[in-house]
Amino acid sequence: MVDRRSWALLNRLTRWLDQFKGCFSHRAQRVSLREYVEGLLGDSARKSMQAMLARVTDPGSYQAFHHFITHAPWDSAAVWHRLLAVLPERRGLLILDDTPFLKQGTHSVGVARQYASTVKKVTNCQVAVTAALWSGVRAWLVGAELYLPAEWLTSARRTEARIPTTVRFQEKWRLALTLVRRVRAAGLTIEAVLADAGYGMVGALRTALDRLQLAYVVGIASDVTVFAGTPQVSPPHRSGRRGHPPQYPQLVDNPPRWSVAALIAHLPGSRWRRISWRNGTNRLWRAEFVALRVTPVADWREHHTLVSVWLLAERAVGAPSPHRYYFSNLPPATPVARLARLIHQRWAIEQQYQDLKTELGLDHFEGRSYPGWHHHVALGAVAYAFLQTERRRRRAGPPLTFPQVRAIVQEVFTGLLFITRDRYWRWLQMGRQLIPLRI
Repeated sequence: MVDRRSWALLNRLTRWLDQFKGCFSHRAQRVSLREYVEGLLGDSARKSMQAMLARVTDPGSYQAFHHFITHAPWDSAAVWHRLLAVLPERRGLLILDDTPFLKQGTHSVGVARQYASTVKKVTNCQVAVTAALWSGVRAWLVGAELYLPAEWLTSARRTEARIPTTVRFQEKWRLALTLVRRVRAAGLTIEAVLADAGYGMVGALRTALDRLQLAYVVGIASDVTVFAGTPQVSPPHRSGRRGHPPQYPQLVDNPPRWSVAALIAHLPGSRWRRISWRNGTNRLWRAEFVALRVTPVADWREHHTLVSVWLLAERAVGAPSPHRYYFSNLPPATPVARLARLIHQRWAIEQQYQDLKTELGLDHFEGRSYPGWHHHVALGAVAYAFLQTERRRRRAGPPLTFPQVRAIVQEVFTGLLFITRDRYWRWLQMGRQLIPLRI
């Protein structure tokens, strides 16, 4: 029923999960770990706990399965720490983003009426802030945090969803910055940080990345105000009062402030360059770009320092005006083509979300507790990383697609299902007797 290739795959999965045994204090939890990951990899269309349990090869009781995710006191942070330690690829671009989990009811932890990027409107959903390491070939989910709207941090709702008292309200950008620091602490090399305007518009996040000495290319809105180039400032001077500290430096000649859209509109057409790039093995994309050095006005107001960055604008080929704008702290000598191709590496996060949601049911969790949500997502990342290691093993020939790898895994569990459940084997034999063989 199960060929040699499938047994080898099953052995690799066992060895992969063995690396996480230290995160679980009881044998029953380690058994549930295997069952849960098997369920995520299985062929159940809905990754609810009851549906997954019905498809694993050696199911325990539903109560034990449910307890393992929703109430067992194992630490999802320890699973993430171990996952970051065993990732086979250790460097790449770090992509920050958030993704909604659409919900019908109001009791799932963190659910509220908030903007959902997948449907481009305000709706009832949870929102997960995530970080993905993109090696240029594969993406790895390296962190995820649940965004909790302020209304979820009342005493009653904390009790209802088992939200620890140590959890405080944090904006999405603060959650993302926490993920960046965790990835750095795990020893992974971040070549650059990529993010959309939801994060790029936050000056405090850009400043924090500067202080961490991390390169970034992030989206911004068209009405962000900037100084062209780096304005001149007068040195700080003391006031007449003794002991009064020096004042902040002052701008010289009150340089004009521009919205990025207006500044780009004043540039001659000869400054635009047509640049092409490819997302993985997909078709070639082309657009027109222009870049110049600017200083964000908001950064000057907040810190009274003038730090110039790249302003990059993008428009469709032949279009009269830009439709996207970006900031980057890459060095002044950076070619425009490198800036353009870097920001378009963000496509990898969309592919990852599709794999995680469509194939592994990342958004199918039906529990209501805060620990349960984080348990489910951490084990989803473990299952996803295993499938990525299987893709990585395919060094010769065309790379395995996600459905192809998952099909091999399903073959293993289908074979084991017949081996371990006698009634399935009897049904198969009866079917062969009823259906005549064709010669």
